[in-house]
Amino acid sequence: MKALITGITGFVGKHLEAFLQDKADVYGTSRVPRSQKHIYQLNLLSETESLKLIDNIKPTHIFHLAGLSNVKESWDDKVDFIEGNVIGTIHLLEAVRKVNDQIKVITVGSSEEYGILPEGVEKVREETPLQPINPYGISKSAISMLVKLYDKSYGLNVTHARPFNHIGPGQRLGFVTTDFAHQIALINKGLVKDCKINIGNLQIERDFTDVRDMVEAYYEIGRFGRAGEVYNVCSGRGVYIQDLLQILLSFSDKKIELVVDPNRMRVADIPRLVGDPGKMLDATGWKPKRKLEDTLRDIYNEWLN
Repeated sequence: MKALITGITGFVGKHLEAFLQDKADVYGTSRVPRSQKHIYQLNLLSETESLKLIDNIKPTHIFHLAGLSNVKESWDDKVDFIEGNVIGTIHLLEAVRKVNDQIKVITVGSSEEYGILPEGVEKVREETPLQPINPYGISKSAISMLVKLYDKSYGLNVTHARPFNHIGPGQRLGFVTTDFAHQIALINKGLVKDCKINIGNLQIERDFTDVRDMVEAYYEIGRFGRAGEVYNVCSGRGVYIQDLLQILLSFSDKKIELVVDPNRMRVADIPRLVGDPGKMLDATGWKPKRKLEDTLRDIYNEWLN
């Protein structure tokens, strides 16, 4: 395998690069210049740049991780999210189509594509209708439709991974587990006076997977995923944000007060979003290995140290 990872310097990209080190020749792209010889600067809004890079590297697989990913930020930067996620993906797929349509492309979406679920749905399957309720989810659902279009119309070997919430070391602030862990670590390091942390809605239920398990899933989709297909990547188990927070608080040596922060409430939110991983398991044999408590401890220790 000769792998090109767009967005290799991002949260997931770094973990995927580490996982692929002994399995593939790895190259990557970044929006800004990097000193590493295997990482190339690329503006995904330029089809010409994508064409030149793909023709130069000649990858067998492209893991398309580059893009914007924060749901809350998507409300303020709608145009950037559509351009970066949708238009950037079109330019990449056009470049693949023109250079070598046999390259295996794995696009990465989000469980936010599903949005409002039909009544009675407990675990979301790939055929569940897409009804996203935020700009980020809309951008990712458009990518999943592009995958089907390029498969049916051009015969591109492109597959769509649809991950549910993934967490782990290296994730920036602005996401629930890092925000909680960061605040708790600051208190335990004595860097803030008040033993209080700001919280949003704790009654949201989500499906969490360790990012290190997630990148293994992307690799398996690269090996076994079928063109034009979508695969949920998830644990199949729902966890309330309240319970996630309690696990993180259990690592603290100090008693901490919780303060509701209106700024941490989303404009629109989905009460419960848990995936059905059955299709992924049948196609690849993949399932998550790491325990949630161990993942949360790793996140907390990273901020603490």
